[in-house]
Amino acid sequence: MITQIAIAVYMIALNTAAFWLFVHDKRAAIAGTRRIPEDRLLAVAFLGGSIGCKLGQMINRHKIRKEPFRQQLNGILAVQIVAMAAAFALHMVQNTYIPVIIN
Repeated sequence: MITQIAIAVYMIALNTAAFWLFVHDKRAAIAGTRRIPEDRLLAVAFLGGSIGCKLGQMINRHKIRKEPFRQQLNGILAVQIVAMAAAFALHMVQNTYIPVIIN
């Protein structure tokens, strides 16, 4: 139970930070100041912040035409969605009660 809470807190914090990194980078792009490198944005997405990155990208309309970056972010998001679905399916299979019928 404590592990699930820790994972949830980690995911919420990381996705919130990822969203704000996109907000900060968009503001820096408009102001012409120092930007956040794309590899760092992708690293945050890879570590679990892909949903926050994607929301930040869509809401701020930031880096939506940068084709290699967009493909890489979408790929990370797709892999994480498949991994979460697989983890959920494995959890469901492990916790399924199958009655044994004795003749």
